[in-house]
Amino acid sequence: MAGSSWPSETQLNELTQIVSEMAGTGRKEVRVVVSPYRICPLGAHIDHQGGTVSAMAINKGILLGFVPSGDTQVILRSGQFKGECRFRVDEVQFPWKSATVASKTDEESNWGSYAKGALYALQSRQISLAQGIIGYISGPDGMDSSGLSSSAAVGVAYLLALETANNLTVSPEENIEYDRLIENEFWGLRNGILDQSAILLSSYGCLLCMNCKTKEHNLIHPPKLGENHDTEWQEAYKILLAFSGLKHNLTVNPGYNHRVAECREAATVLLNASRDGAAEPLLSNVDPEVYQTHKHILEPTLAKRAEHYFSENMRVSKGLKAWASGRFKDFGMLISESGQSSIENYECGSEPLIQLREILLRAPGVYGARFSGAGFRGCCVALVDTDHAKEAASFVREEYSKVRPELVSQLNQDTAVMICETGDCARVI
Repeated sequence: MAGSSWPSETQLNELTQIVSEMAGTGRKEVRVVVSPYRICPLGAHIDHQGGTVSAMAINKGILLGFVPSGDTQVILRSGQFKGECRFRVDEVQFPWKSATVASKTDEESNWGSYAKGALYALQSRQISLAQGIIGYISGPDGMDSSGLSSSAAVGVAYLLALETANNLTVSPEENIEYDRLIENEFWGLRNGILDQSAILLSSYGCLLCMNCKTKEHNLIHPPKLGENHDTEWQEAYKILLAFSGLKHNLTVNPGYNHRVAECREAATVLLNASRDGAAEPLLSNVDPEVYQTHKHILEPTLAKRAEHYFSENMRVSKGLKAWASGRFKDFGMLISESGQSSIENYECGSEPLIQLREILLRAPGVYGARFSGAGFRGCCVALVDTDHAKEAASFVREEYSKVRPELVSQLNQDTAVMICETGDCARVI
């Protein structure tokens, strides 16, 4: 797609060569799923409550080369993990139970589980597959468990590969639902649809806006400077990713699911106070005026969760207008305010992530910064002036090494701080 710098021809050639050797077919027979990672500049932690969120894909992510297997067999190898994953598409898949969720942390032995999750999602909607795939999946080094929705990118990649191999025509909206099934039912996470939506609906240079209650979405384009100047606004900024060195999975950390439950509890209190207790306990079902009238009855923790939800919705609204008018500094300030609310009101973000965010905010040319994902691991994301991107990356790399040398020692210094661009949606090429 125009403007996208990823994947490169070298990456595609290497991948198709590996798959052709695995399958014993010609390279021209190999298809490749491009499934990008995403950032959520505004709208953090509110998708599960039906809030309005913003997101965009970046030019890094998952590549899955594949060919139809010719039978029901699925054979997978990974660029990051050893071994081979094998199963059949006519085998009935079941959700992972709590006894086996912990084993998901053993990525070396369970890296292929998301392929089974994709099959589970399709089977749960009575979609039978006749063809398996022979495939090789690869992601950028150091970016797994980064808070960039690598898990959703992997799930989407397997869905697209299995659907393509079986000549199924599936809309992005349907695949958003299928990947939700992987996350919510197969793995037992209680997250919303932000991640899948960003991966499947993004467009280069645009900000995706999605109402997670109605599922309505649209792309916000920055203003054009005139004829033949479509890319000048995209060239005004870069996306800076700074990695903390912390890695663990949401399924073994109760923090995220616990906060989701607290949001629902806050919604229940507010809906009952407004005599609307029959409504589903989501904060999106609480009118902002009702919140203002009754927020004083919420106990302190629930009050913080509700305050984050309603203030974040307002930041998204302001941010969409700022993006549409090319006011990236204003957009960046809102990102920083969002990050502060995540810390103070949603009470997430481990100490290293908070320190890393503070360093980013001091870096030259940075418009705004927050941690990515749930804030318990991974990286921080910043919007930075293009002319200062390299200087900012060097500053962050040096300053973070001073406060967290034990974590920095675990990072690949070549990829500890990365300069990225926006990306296109997931697709098969």
